[in-house]
Amino acid sequence: MMSQARTAPASAPLLAVCDVSVVFGGIIALNGVSFDLQRGHILGLIGPNGAGKTTLFNCLSRLYQPSAGDILMDGASILKRPPHRIAEIGIGRTFQNVALFSNLSVLDNVRIGAHTRTRSDIISDALKLPGIRRNEAALNTRVHEILNYLELEDVAHSTVSGLPFGTQKRVELARALAAEPKILLLDEPAGGLNHEEVYALGDLIRRIRDDRSVTVLLVEHHMGLVMSIADHVVALNFGRKLAEGTPAAVQSDPDVIKAYLGSKDQ
Repeated sequence: MMSQARTAPASAPLLAVCDVSVVFGGIIALNGVSFDLQRGHILGLIGPNGAGKTTLFNCLSRLYQPSAGDILMDGASILKRPPHRIAEIGIGRTFQNVALFSNLSVLDNVRIGAHTRTRSDIISDALKLPGIRRNEAALNTRVHEILNYLELEDVAHSTVSGLPFGTQKRVELARALAAEPKILLLDEPAGGLNHEEVYALGDLIRRIRDDRSVTVLLVEHHMGLVMSIADHVVALNFGRKLAEGTPAAVQSDPDVIKAYLGSKDQ
Protein backbone atom coordinates (compact mmCIF):
# COMPACT_ATOMS: atom_id res chain seq x y z
CA MET A 1 0.00 0.00 0.00
CA MET A 2 1.44 3.32 -1.07
CA SER A 3 1.81 5.98 1.58
CA GLN A 4 0.14 9.28 0.85
CA ALA A 5 2.35 12.34 0.50
CA ARG A 6 1.84 14.88 3.24
CA THR A 7 2.08 18.61 2.83
CA ALA A 8 4.50 20.08 5.34
CA PRO A 9 2.78 22.66 7.56
CA ALA A 10 3.88 26.25 7.11
CA SER A 11 6.34 27.25 9.80
CA ALA A 12 4.76 29.19 12.63
CA PRO A 13 5.91 32.80 12.97
CA LEU A 14 8.39 33.66 15.69
CA LEU A 15 6.22 36.65 16.63
CA ALA A 16 2.52 37.14 15.99
CA VAL A 17 0.78 40.46 16.65
CA CYS A 18 -2.90 39.57 16.86
CA ASP A 19 -5.56 42.30 16.53
CA VAL A 20 -3.77 44.63 18.96
CA SER A 21 -5.48 47.84 20.03
CA VAL A 22 -4.27 50.50 22.46
CA VAL A 23 -6.52 53.27 23.76
CA PHE A 24 -5.29 56.16 25.90
CA GLY A 25 -8.37 57.88 27.31
CA GLY A 26 -10.33 58.73 24.17
CA ILE A 27 -7.35 58.45 21.84
CA ILE A 28 -6.99 55.27 19.77
CA ALA A 29 -3.23 54.79 19.31
CA LEU A 30 -3.54 51.31 17.73
CA ASN A 31 -6.67 49.86 16.18
CA GLY A 32 -6.75 46.12 15.51
CA VAL A 33 -3.22 45.72 14.16
CA SER A 34 -2.13 42.21 13.11
CA PHE A 35 0.97 40.87 11.38
CA ASP A 36 3.48 38.01 11.65
CA LEU A 37 7.26 38.18 11.95
CA GLN A 38 8.93 35.12 10.47
CA ARG A 39 12.05 33.65 12.04
CA GLY A 40 15.22 35.01 10.46
CA HIS A 41 13.50 37.92 8.69
CA ILE A 42 13.97 41.67 8.89
CA LEU A 43 10.57 43.35 9.10
CA GLY A 44 10.30 47.10 8.57
CA LEU A 45 7.50 48.93 10.39
CA ILE A 46 6.85 52.28 8.73
CA GLY A 47 4.37 55.12 8.88
CA PRO A 48 4.11 58.89 9.37
CA ASN A 49 4.57 60.50 12.78
CA GLY A 50 1.74 59.46 15.08
CA ALA A 51 1.00 56.27 13.12
CA GLY A 52 1.40 54.06 16.21
CA LYS A 53 4.82 52.53 15.54
CA THR A 54 6.43 53.36 18.88
CA THR A 55 3.21 52.45 20.73
CA LEU A 56 3.42 48.99 19.19
CA PHE A 57 7.10 48.71 20.14
CA ASN A 58 6.22 49.65 23.70
CA CYS A 59 3.64 46.84 23.76
CA LEU A 60 6.25 44.37 22.50
CA SER A 61 8.72 45.40 25.19
CA ARG A 62 5.88 45.42 27.77
CA LEU A 63 6.04 49.11 28.60
CA TYR A 64 2.39 49.37 27.48
CA GLN A 65 -0.46 46.92 27.99
CA PRO A 66 -2.74 46.51 24.93
CA SER A 67 -6.39 47.35 25.48
CA ALA A 68 -7.32 44.37 23.29
CA GLY A 69 -5.63 41.63 21.28
CA ASP A 70 -2.60 39.48 21.99
CA ILE A 71 1.10 39.19 21.17
CA LEU A 72 2.53 35.69 20.80
CA MET A 73 6.17 34.66 20.76
CA ASP A 74 6.80 31.04 19.78
CA GLY A 75 3.05 30.54 20.18
CA ALA A 76 2.85 31.80 23.78
CA SER A 77 1.42 35.13 24.92
CA ILE A 78 3.94 37.64 26.29
CA LEU A 79 1.33 39.94 27.82
CA LYS A 80 1.55 38.63 31.38
CA ARG A 81 5.28 39.31 31.57
CA PRO A 82 6.50 42.49 33.28
CA PRO A 83 9.07 44.61 31.39
CA HIS A 84 12.01 43.37 33.50
CA ARG A 85 11.30 39.78 32.43
CA ILE A 86 11.00 40.35 28.69
CA ALA A 87 14.73 39.92 27.96
CA GLU A 88 14.76 36.40 29.38
CA ILE A 89 12.43 35.14 26.63
CA GLY A 90 14.66 36.66 23.96
CA ILE A 91 13.38 40.17 23.17
CA GLY A 92 15.99 42.94 23.03
CA ARG A 93 15.50 46.60 22.17
CA THR A 94 17.22 49.84 21.29
CA PHE A 95 15.50 53.22 21.68
CA GLN A 96 14.82 56.21 19.43
CA ASN A 97 16.64 58.39 21.95
CA VAL A 98 19.76 56.62 23.17
CA ALA A 99 19.00 55.18 26.63
CA LEU A 100 22.43 54.35 28.02
CA PHE A 101 23.99 54.89 31.45
CA SER A 102 25.93 57.93 30.29
CA ASN A 103 28.32 58.10 33.28
CA LEU A 104 29.37 54.45 32.95
CA SER A 105 31.91 52.98 30.55
CA VAL A 106 31.05 51.22 27.32
CA LEU A 107 32.12 47.95 28.93
CA ASP A 108 29.85 48.40 31.94
CA ASN A 109 26.85 49.32 29.76
CA VAL A 110 27.26 46.16 27.70
CA ARG A 111 27.78 44.06 30.86
CA ILE A 112 24.43 45.32 32.13
CA GLY A 113 22.82 43.96 28.97
CA ALA A 114 24.50 40.60 29.46
CA HIS A 115 23.38 40.40 33.10
CA THR A 116 19.72 40.43 32.05
CA ARG A 117 20.15 36.80 30.95
CA THR A 118 22.00 35.55 34.05
CA ARG A 119 20.38 33.69 36.94
CA SER A 120 21.93 34.29 40.33
CA ASP A 121 20.99 35.43 43.82
CA ILE A 122 22.45 37.85 46.33
CA ILE A 123 23.94 35.12 48.57
CA SER A 124 25.67 33.29 45.72
CA ASP A 125 27.00 36.60 44.37
CA ALA A 126 28.31 37.66 47.79
CA LEU A 127 30.04 34.32 48.44
CA LYS A 128 31.43 34.12 44.89
CA LEU A 129 30.46 30.47 44.64
CA PRO A 130 32.08 28.43 41.83
CA GLY A 131 28.97 28.58 39.65
CA ILE A 132 28.91 32.36 39.92
CA ARG A 133 32.59 32.62 38.97
CA ARG A 134 31.99 30.44 35.92
CA ASN A 135 29.00 32.52 34.91
CA GLU A 136 30.98 35.75 35.29
CA ALA A 137 33.81 34.37 33.16
CA ALA A 138 31.37 33.33 30.44
CA LEU A 139 29.66 36.72 30.64
CA ASN A 140 32.96 38.58 30.26
CA THR A 141 33.86 36.44 27.26
CA ARG A 142 30.51 37.21 25.63
CA VAL A 143 30.77 40.94 26.33
CA HIS A 144 34.24 41.25 24.80
CA GLU A 145 33.20 39.17 21.78
CA ILE A 146 30.34 41.62 21.13
CA LEU A 147 32.58 44.65 21.64
CA ASN A 148 34.99 43.21 19.10
CA TYR A 149 32.14 42.34 16.71
CA LEU A 150 30.87 45.94 16.75
CA GLU A 151 34.40 47.44 16.71
CA LEU A 152 34.04 48.95 20.17
CA GLU A 153 37.07 47.39 21.93
CA ASP A 154 39.11 50.58 21.50
CA VAL A 155 36.55 52.58 23.51
CA ALA A 156 35.59 49.82 25.97
CA HIS A 157 36.83 51.80 28.98
CA SER A 158 35.63 55.20 27.74
CA THR A 159 32.70 56.94 29.43
CA VAL A 160 29.67 56.80 27.14
CA SER A 161 28.81 60.50 27.50
CA GLY A 162 32.08 61.49 25.83
CA LEU A 163 31.54 59.43 22.69
CA PRO A 164 30.12 60.58 19.32
CA PHE A 165 26.42 59.95 18.83
CA GLY A 166 26.97 57.29 16.17
CA THR A 167 29.27 55.38 18.52
CA GLN A 168 26.70 55.63 21.33
CA LYS A 169 24.16 54.05 18.98
CA ARG A 170 26.53 51.10 18.48
CA VAL A 171 27.00 50.81 22.25
CA GLU A 172 23.24 50.57 22.72
CA LEU A 173 23.12 47.92 20.00
CA ALA A 174 25.93 46.03 21.75
CA ARG A 175 24.01 46.14 25.04
CA ALA A 176 20.92 44.70 23.33
CA LEU A 177 22.95 41.93 21.67
CA ALA A 178 24.62 41.04 24.97
CA ALA A 179 21.25 39.73 26.17
CA GLU A 180 21.35 37.19 23.30
CA PRO A 181 17.96 38.13 21.85
CA LYS A 182 15.93 36.04 19.44
CA ILE A 183 14.16 39.21 18.32
CA LEU A 184 15.87 42.59 18.14
CA LEU A 185 13.59 45.65 18.21
CA LEU A 186 15.34 48.62 16.60
CA ASP A 187 13.58 51.96 17.18
CA GLU A 188 14.76 54.59 14.66
CA PRO A 189 18.38 53.32 14.54
CA ALA A 190 19.27 55.69 11.68
CA GLY A 191 18.13 58.81 13.57
CA GLY A 192 20.93 61.37 13.79
CA LEU A 193 23.29 59.43 11.50
CA ASN A 194 24.86 60.81 8.33
CA HIS A 195 24.53 59.16 4.91
CA GLU A 196 27.66 57.04 5.23
CA GLU A 197 26.70 55.91 8.73
CA VAL A 198 23.21 54.91 7.53
CA TYR A 199 24.71 52.85 4.70
CA ALA A 200 27.05 51.11 7.16
CA LEU A 201 24.12 50.54 9.55
CA GLY A 202 22.18 48.69 6.87
CA ASP A 203 25.13 46.35 6.29
CA LEU A 204 25.51 45.84 10.04
CA ILE A 205 21.84 44.95 10.59
CA ARG A 206 22.00 42.35 7.81
CA ARG A 207 25.23 40.94 9.28
CA ILE A 208 23.69 40.66 12.73
CA ARG A 209 20.72 38.80 11.29
CA ASP A 210 22.94 36.42 9.31
CA ASP A 211 25.85 35.94 11.73
CA ARG A 212 23.91 35.78 14.98
CA SER A 213 20.58 34.27 13.85
CA VAL A 214 18.67 37.27 15.16
CA THR A 215 15.24 38.21 13.81
CA VAL A 216 14.82 41.98 13.44
CA LEU A 217 11.81 44.28 13.77
CA LEU A 218 12.77 47.74 12.62
CA VAL A 219 10.89 51.03 13.10
CA GLU A 220 12.44 53.60 10.82
CA HIS A 221 11.63 56.83 8.94
CA HIS A 222 14.62 56.45 6.59
CA MET A 223 12.86 54.75 3.67
CA GLY A 224 16.07 54.05 1.81
CA LEU A 225 17.34 51.97 4.72
CA VAL A 226 14.07 50.07 5.22
CA MET A 227 13.57 49.26 1.56
CA SER A 228 17.16 48.09 1.11
CA ILE A 229 17.29 45.60 4.01
CA ALA A 230 13.72 44.51 4.90
CA ASP A 231 12.28 41.17 3.79
CA HIS A 232 8.78 42.34 4.67
CA VAL A 233 7.22 45.74 5.40
CA VAL A 234 4.15 46.75 7.41
CA ALA A 235 2.83 50.30 7.01
CA LEU A 236 0.72 51.95 9.72
CA ASN A 237 -1.32 55.15 9.61
CA PHE A 238 -3.49 56.61 12.40
CA GLY A 239 -3.11 53.38 14.36
CA ARG A 240 -4.34 51.06 11.60
CA LYS A 241 -2.46 48.74 9.28
CA LEU A 242 -2.40 50.47 5.91
CA ALA A 243 -0.44 47.97 3.81
CA GLU A 244 1.74 44.90 4.14
CA GLY A 245 4.03 42.99 1.78
CA THR A 246 7.39 43.12 0.09
CA PRO A 247 9.28 46.43 0.17
CA ALA A 248 8.52 47.05 -3.52
CA ALA A 249 4.80 46.33 -3.10
CA VAL A 250 4.40 48.57 -0.04
CA GLN A 251 6.50 51.38 -1.52
CA SER A 252 4.22 51.51 -4.59
CA ASP A 253 0.93 51.14 -2.69
CA PRO A 254 -1.30 54.17 -3.45
CA ASP A 255 -2.53 54.40 0.17
CA VAL A 256 1.03 54.44 1.49
CA ILE A 257 2.04 57.11 -1.01
CA LYS A 258 -0.98 59.18 -0.01
CA ALA A 259 -0.20 58.81 3.71
CA TYR A 260 3.37 60.02 3.25
CA LEU A 261 2.91 62.64 0.53
CA GLY A 262 -0.74 63.65 0.85
CA SER A 263 -2.99 64.16 -2.17
CA LYS A 264 -4.66 67.06 -3.94
CA ASP A 265 -8.13 66.03 -2.77
CA GLN A 266 -7.19 66.03 0.93
